[in-house]
Amino acid sequence: MLLLPLQLFAQYYTVRGRVVDKYSRQPVPYANVSLYGQPGQGASTDSLGVFRIERVSPGIHQLSVSCIGYKNLLSPEYIVSAQLPPVELELEEDASQLAEVTVQAAAPFRRIKESPVSLQIIGLSEIEKSPGGNRDISRIVRSYPGVSFSPIGYRNDLIVRGGSPSENRFYMDGIEIPNINHFATQGASGGPVSILNADLIREVQFYTGAFPADKGGALSSVMDIRLRDGNPDDQTFKATLGASEVSLSGAGHFGEKTTYLFSVRQSYLQLLFKMLGLPFLPNYIDGQFKIKTRLTLTDELIFLGLTGIDNMKLNTDEEG
Repeated sequence: MLLLPLQLFAQYYTVRGRVVDKYSRQPVPYANVSLYGQPGQGASTDSLGVFRIERVSPGIHQLSVSCIGYKNLLSPEYIVSAQLPPVELELEEDASQLAEVTVQAAAPFRRIKESPVSLQIIGLSEIEKSPGGNRDISRIVRSYPGVSFSPIGYRNDLIVRGGSPSENRFYMDGIEIPNINHFATQGASGGPVSILNADLIREVQFYTGAFPADKGGALSSVMDIRLRDGNPDDQTFKATLGASEVSLSGAGHFGEKTTYLFSVRQSYLQLLFKMLGLPFLPNYIDGQFKIKTRLTLTDELIFLGLTGIDNMKLNTDEEG
């Protein structure tokens, strides 16, 4: 009998990115960047704030960043694969100041610390793994405290702390958008299907109270959706066939300073409903894009686009 050794080689990827100051946008040199929970696997940034971590196993990872003079940072979750573009991490300065000293008489009652801000940050792992969420952000947040959903089962209206579904506000990279759903009705912010493609989302910040000053006008909740950037090193495309739609998304670059990210989706629900003999035929198309151009080391120009077209017609071919 002849025995031959069998070698299995795991596939690894490289995580690249850049560390910058959150406010000045200047690169942060000599910062330590490592995989969260794996401090032995990391790298330091060079004089331009660029880092490169080799041999990273595929899956969902977070990055831990530390640097003298800055607050430690734990990044959002990233899906490490061949399609992962370079990431950009923002650090805040940590100014060391002496705390004041206050001398006062003992009070008969002890004042407790205030409750934290009602903020939930939704990462990629929660979007991908949420049971029954169907990669729809509005359906994922329904399990959070103070959030309920519409009794109409096919809609994703949000009812936060007893408020109306029209009292919610939605933002995409800081820009307010009126609605994020197809087939929305007047006086509500929900619908059967989300306009947003989850493949383009980096993270979602969901506020149910204590809203930021730059997001006024909300009475129930604020949902701030952050998109990821395009790929400055390669051109990647992804085609998906879902239960009710087909989609095409891509990420890449134009030259050395401009990146792009886009998604286009077309439903085929009207074909399924027609085969089933239903009296109405819904159809929708949506698209979104993000183009980012780096003008200087501190200045960027970003173009965002989001569109959705809905069409509902009667099935005139059905008799009776």
